[in-house]
Amino acid sequence: MPETVTFISEGLRLTGSLRTAPGSNRAIVLTGPFTGVKDQVTGRYAERLAEAGFTTLAFDHRGFGESEGRRGHEDSQGKLADLRAAVGLLDGFDRAAVGICLGGGYAMKAAATDPRIRAVVGIAGAYNSPSWFAERMGAEAYRAALADMIERYDEFLPAVAPANGEAAMGGDEPWSYYGTSRSASPHWENRVTRGSLHSLMTLDVLSVRPLLPPSLVVHGKTDDYCSPELAEALAADETVWLDCREHVDLYDVEPFVTQAVTATADFLHRAFDRR
Repeated sequence: MPETVTFISEGLRLTGSLRTAPGSNRAIVLTGPFTGVKDQVTGRYAERLAEAGFTTLAFDHRGFGESEGRRGHEDSQGKLADLRAAVGLLDGFDRAAVGICLGGGYAMKAAATDPRIRAVVGIAGAYNSPSWFAERMGAEAYRAALADMIERYDEFLPAVAPANGEAAMGGDEPWSYYGTSRSASPHWENRVTRGSLHSLMTLDVLSVRPLLPPSLVVHGKTDDYCSPELAEALAADETVWLDCREHVDLYDVEPFVTQAVTATADFLHRAFDRR
């Protein structure tokens, strides 16, 4: 059973689940999808990676789940501070960062600026690039979208909604996970600030590539929510492509989760072996 732990990030008390792998000095900090909490996707991967010989820490970022902070607000710099604090909780271990979905991007940014992280893995990761967004939307449309997000920064909207209703993560696929029992958690809330979308649209992950430690990307060949093109553009040291049909296949669908766990564990054991 995981141990509930608390730690402080910039004065905020964060809550996590620590799973210990006896006899192993290898540890992983996990960070997960937009709005996600520790007993959803990151908890699933934390359990599986603990079975593969790693001590794992899945936790709720500030403002989500059982952690303190402004509720339902995506704070990019704050989340990076949370990851630094989580890494610090595992002092004495050889440490890696593993991120799923949006957490894939945050794991890369954290690993690029925190030398304590010796290796990094993104699974179905969001490797956001403002210039990529602007090129595809058109610069004028991109700036107009940002202006609207700023104008309504503190307003809430649903994280997901059925039947193509307005939501931060629109469409049937996010609803198929968060709107059903697949994601059941008493700590998840179906709301997020519009300012959170500004954080997503201005998060620059691709630029950190030259600063990364050993890196792995595991990504679905088909993914309508986290672009395979950006996964390829990150140019990680190793990339594993899986035959997923949907982005959320890598949240909880077999054999894809097992394939991602196996690739991640193999890569991290090899990375840690290279001392």
